[in-house]
Amino acid sequence: MDTMTSPSRIDFRDEATLNVLFTGLEPHSTKSLVLEYAGRKIQSGYHVTEVKAGSFITLDCGGNSDQWRETILQVEDIASQDGRDFMTVEKFRKILDQVAMKVEIDRDARLTFEVGPPDTPMQVFDVHALEFGTDHVLLRLASRPAICKPRHRAEHAAARACCGTSANNTGCCP
Repeated sequence: MDTMTSPSRIDFRDEATLNVLFTGLEPHSTKSLVLEYAGRKIQSGYHVTEVKAGSFITLDCGGNSDQWRETILQVEDIASQDGRDFMTVEKFRKILDQVAMKVEIDRDARLTFEVGPPDTPMQVFDVHALEFGTDHVLLRLASRPAICKPRHRAEHAAARACCGTSANNTGCCP
């Protein structure tokens, strides 16, 4: 990709997948991959401790069933033991490629990060944005809020109905 036309930032408005993340990272394989979560930058010795490939079948509080596949990357936020810098995008991809040789990973499944320092409960994050610097890529993670799915669906349906009318200037559109 020509650096003159490369974006400096990619925002993820929808749920990210490994395919979408890898596509954004592809032209930046030699750069360091830095994660940012909960208002802090991860330490350079961070470690991908586990990759989970899950299939979920759920029933929400409104009695609605749902199902989806999810890839969960568990990352421990630790200092580098030998003074090394952050892992490169290429190393990150190789780790996930090695996992995919042993575990069936759906690259189009929802992508979730579980991150935290040792002795601290893991927190759940979604991919929020990729920002491209000259020597690093910043992967911004955003906390995943708890939601009541029936209420969430109803609020979005009401906003879509309002925005779909000829009265678009009513101020109800998000």
